[in-house]
Parts: sequence; C-alpha cells; structure tokens
Amino acid sequence: MSFFKYPLFDANASAASGEFGDLPEWDLSDLYPGPDSPELARDLDWLEKACADFASSYEGNLANLDAAGMLKCVTDYEAIDIIAGRIMSFAGLQYYQMTTDGDRAKFMADMQDKITNFTTPLVFFSLEFNRLDEGNLADLLAENADLARYKPVFDRMRAMKPHQLSDELERFLHDQSTVGSAAWNRLFDETMAALTFTVGGEELNIEGALNLLTDPDRAKREAASHELARVFQSNIRLFARVHNTLAKEKSVEDTWRKMPSPQAGRHLANHVEPEVVEALRNAVVAAYPKLSHRYYALKAKWLGLETMETWDRNAPLPMDDPKLVDWTQARETVMDAYTAFDPRMGALAEPFFDKGWIDAGVKPGKAPGAFAHPTVTTVHPYVMLNYLGKPRDVMTLAHELGHGVHQVLAAEQGEMLSSTPLTLAETASVFGEMLTFRKLLAGAKTKEERKTMLAGKVEDMINTVVRQIAFYDFECKLHAARAEGELTPDDINALWMSVQAESLGPVFNFQEGYETFWAYIPHFVHSPFYVYAYAFGDGLVNALYAVYEEGDADFQDKYFDMLKAGGSKHHKELLAPFGLDASDPAFWDKGLSMISGLIDELEALED
Repeated sequence: MSFFKYPLFDANASAASGEFGDLPEWDLSDLYPGPDSPELARDLDWLEKACADFASSYEGNLANLDAAGMLKCVTDYEAIDIIAGRIMSFAGLQYYQMTTDGDRAKFMADMQDKITNFTTPLVFFSLEFNRLDEGNLADLLAENADLARYKPVFDRMRAMKPHQLSDELERFLHDQSTVGSAAWNRLFDETMAALTFTVGGEELNIEGALNLLTDPDRAKREAASHELARVFQSNIRLFARVHNTLAKEKSVEDTWRKMPSPQAGRHLANHVEPEVVEALRNAVVAAYPKLSHRYYALKAKWLGLETMETWDRNAPLPMDDPKLVDWTQARETVMDAYTAFDPRMGALAEPFFDKGWIDAGVKPGKAPGAFAHPTVTTVHPYVMLNYLGKPRDVMTLAHELGHGVHQVLAAEQGEMLSSTPLTLAETASVFGEMLTFRKLLAGAKTKEERKTMLAGKVEDMINTVVRQIAFYDFECKLHAARAEGELTPDDINALWMSVQAESLGPVFNFQEGYETFWAYIPHFVHSPFYVYAYAFGDGLVNALYAVYEEGDADFQDKYFDMLKAGGSKHHKELLAPFGLDASDPAFWDKGLSMISGLIDELEALED
C-alpha cells in the first residue's frame, strides 16, 4: 500500500510562444504554510508516534479482532495514510515546480526518508491481513456494514497474496525503496529538467524544444528534431543505465514475487484482467492501417509531401490559423463546455481557477508535461500545466481539469477507496477533452476550420491510442530483452524503432537520431506499462460518448455516480449501467470506429 500518489505526467502536453495573460501559480498553503512550518513539524511528530502505536496495537493481533476492532484498525491506518500522503504531496509539488532547486530536492528527499522510516513498522499490516482465514473475514464483513465498505480494498490486497514475500523481505524492500527506483526516478527527472537545447541561437528547455516540432516553419521543426536527437545522444548512456537498472530491479522483484509476466503487477494494480488488455492491444494494432497509416497519408498530401519526416508528424496543417489562445479565453472555453454538459461539472471545476489549484506557466526547472495530483482526500487536487497558448494546450487544460473533477468526486469515498485504477483514471480527463472538442467543433464557421479541428482531434486520438499502444509494445520488448541480459543504447534504440514504422506507417522516413527518442518518455521510468491506460481510457470514453449522443436521459447522473465510485467498483460494475462491457472484444472496435469515422469525415471534406 502506498502513502504517496505520484503524479502521472500526461503524454500530450504541448507548448508554444507568446503572451497568454496572467497565468496562475499554486498556493500550496492548503497542504502546509511552508517547509519550516510548525504544522508540518507537528504532523511529522504525530506520524512517527502513530505508526509506532499502530504496530504496537495490531501486529500479531489481526486474527483476534472482532468486526468493530477491525474497523478501528482500518480507520487508524487510513488516518496515517492521509498524513503521510499530505506531507509527501507538499514536498513533491514544491519539487515539481522547480526540480533544479537544490533546497526543494533535498527537502523532498528528506521527507521521503522520514516517511519511509516512520512507516516501516506498518509493513506487517497487508502481510498479516492476507493470512487471515477467508471464512472469518467474510463473517466480519457480514457483521459490520462500515467495515464491509472496505471490501474492494481488501480484495485488492488479497489479490497480491500469492505474490507477497516474507515479512522480513517486505520490510527490506520498503526500507531500501528510497535508494532503489525512487532514486533512479529522481535522477531521470533532474537530468531531463536540466537539459538545454540550442535552436536558432536560442537556448531552450525540453518543453520549448519539443514545442518546435509543432512550429509552422518546417526548417525550425527539422532543426529542433536534430537538436533533440543530438542532446539525447549525448546523454544516451545515462538514460540506458536508468532503463537497464529499473528493468532489472523490476525483474528481480517480479521473480521473487512469482509474477507470471513483467506486465502482471500493473494489471493487478489496475484491477484489469490480462486478457482485456491483450484484446485492447490486438484491436489497436490491427487497426493501425485504417487509423494512423490512413491519416498520415492524408496529412502528407495536405503538406504537399510524398514522404513525411518524423518532424512533420505534429506539424500544423497548411489551412490552420496558428493563433494563440490567452488564459482567459482558454478558461472560458473549457468552463463553457463543462457547464453545458452539466452545471455541476462547471461548479466543481471553478475552484481550480480561483483558489490557486493550478500552476500554469512555463518556468526554468519546472517539470515538463502536465498532471493532476489528487494529494489527499481531506485537501484537494492540484493541476500542473506548461501553458503556452496553443489550441492543443486548451485541450490539455480540459484533460487535466477532468482528472481534477474526478479526484474531487472520488474523495467522498475516503483515502483508501478513492484511488481510481489507472485504466479508469483517464475516463473523466478524456471525456472532458471530448466535451471541449465537440463544443468547439459545433462553433466552426468554415469548412477549413472544421477540417483543422477534426484533424487536430484525430491526431490527439492517434497519440492517445496508437502511439501509447506502440509505447506499450516497446516496453514489453524492452523488459523481455533485459531479462536476457544488459542492453546497450543501440539495443534499446533498435527496440524503439521496431515499433515506430509499424505504428506510424509507410509514409514516414525516420531521421538518423530518431532512434533515441525513447529517452525522454517519463512513463517508462516512473510507471512501467502505465501507457496502455491512455488507450483504455480513450476507447472507454468513445464508447461512453456514443451512449451520451444516443440521448440516455439519465446519462449525467450515471456518469457522476461512476466518477464518485473512485476505486470502490470494478470496471464491469461501473460500465454496466451504460450497457457496456470492456471484456467484450467488440467494445474496443466500437471505440476505434469513432476515430475511423472522423478520418472518414476528413476524407469526405477532400471532395
């Protein structure tokens, strides 16, 4: 069980240049007034004592507890979870605001060490709980409705029962975590944030350099792509070392835990069956020709190219008006779309803008990308953006606000039941994007404007579905190859290229240096096999949106109930009210057909 919900950086955050109005910054005082505040010192003292007291009261005694005693045990644990999560959320959010600041990095590392040390006495809990007699536990749940609420948590814990180690080994893994994957994650983050790229005489961070891949000037896009490749290549041994070490560490732990595959732990954490993920993966790969291959052939025609280079993939269309969107307009666009769907959604989103829950500007040392971090259920989420005024940045705002609304609603479940599996965590974010897109599309005044919007949405969907499944295949190949021995940078490069041509299609030529572009993807480092959750979420939302368009009178209420459920229900239970079932292979084809239909409409606009 985790005491800190690490933010998961979204893949499609983009950037541009210009003036965008008064961009908001976080007010973290809702967590703590500052690193030296007495409130933080008080909570650290409380946490250390609470963890020791918990172990003293319950270790070796779980089997003897009655229903009321077990409920007290669980709520005591939940109280510890909240304080530990609050401390680490504050430290982490401060750090992500400026990862190159030594004081912030030290503070986060110190807090991580303290939390790890304080919580070591709690390692026994899930291990001992999983040794409880099944019949006895069932009796306790039947006896106490408040305790029975936590059954989904208990089911997830007991799903790990075949994979748990001895108490001593579990304590060892807990204690060494800060110098294991967490340390390699931090090395990756700090290295990436400190990279500089020089394009056209201007020094840029990675956000600025990646943004140039969407510049209307093809020469700028090419220059940026070559510069990205040069800098990645100059650091490639370090990035290869990070991936080698993390993949090997995972392999060692998976072997000890008797995990059947490198992906199995992620599937367990996501509460999704391996065959459902396999059905999703196979459906997307089979659809490459009618999705990405067909779209990029169309885009090449629009760009007047026989062959596209990798730096043309995210190029704006010739008919695109590259106007910048200021922050006020972005806010109004998203809020109008949310409120038109349901005023309750607009009301939930509004405090993010008004109360310092968003950090939007690009700043030196700030982590790249975007995320919504739920913190803890007694506070509220925080959204991080790198907003630089592009229409696609408006979609990123809609996406992250969707996460935020979902997290606010799920908080009603309490700390242990609020966390949504990754496969469902993208539901509200992608749905929020879809609402915003449909609102903008309905307002399109010309054929060219409609064409540009449709193409932009198709590109986002390809990035969310096709590209993320290609990333998933790359990770599967990477972990399988690492099991056979150390991988050189060239080995990893080859694995990366093996999925690129297949997923992007024959219209592409791949520049020398593109083989290193795996190096900057944070998901591979922070959360192995996370990426299929994007495709899962997009397919799920496409199916949901089809139900919404069909005019289900109770759709909004069902949708809010689904978001409020947090992690308290399995995906089958959540989708059943909408008549949907993700375990049905046809479910994924339905979602993919929506993308294919948008490409059909683009082809029709050519006539």
